[in-house]
Amino acid sequence: MSFPDRLLDDLISGDEARAESAAVQLAGLGLSVLPVLQELLGSPEPDHRWWAVRTLAQIPEIDAGYFMAALTDASAEVRQAAALALAAHPAEKAAPQLARALGDEDAMVQTLAANALARIGKSAVPTLLEAFGHCSPAAKIHVMRTLAEIRDPRAIPLMMKAMDEDSALLHHWCEIGLQGLGLDMVYLKLS
Repeated sequence: MSFPDRLLDDLISGDEARAESAAVQLAGLGLSVLPVLQELLGSPEPDHRWWAVRTLAQIPEIDAGYFMAALTDASAEVRQAAALALAAHPAEKAAPQLARALGDEDAMVQTLAANALARIGKSAVPTLLEAFGHCSPAAKIHVMRTLAEIRDPRAIPLMMKAMDEDSALLHHWCEIGLQGLGLDMVYLKLS
């Protein structure tokens, strides 16, 4: 059995310590391990897919497309790993899919997707502005938190408009965002 094959066996062994060590060693082999990890991404076992994403995330020159595909995985844990990987490998092309993940049924996926969008930065702002208009109330809060972290002036009109919505958390992130942009104001809602 070859060295990479032994590492692959360790990766999917179910033993956390062996798998973690194998993930680090496989990632150290760089892009040469892509065929094996691509095969694992298609495994019926969620744990195998999770370890594939985990290993790919440690390869510096990896393409974000691998993680974008994993954002739609049936397993919440795999989607979480993918969103976390996209925070480590921010790519503008992932912004639309990450924006959709803000509405994921899993709260951790939502939070990790927001973190990844914040890491993408200003190039994610148009996607976030567009997403706000047609996402769930919970996703709107994530959109606004992300916009507040990015601090792009293009978000000011949306932040001002969102102050009219009936959500304390949304108001909080609007205020944080506006303050971060140097627009310290007092907001009064007249009835």
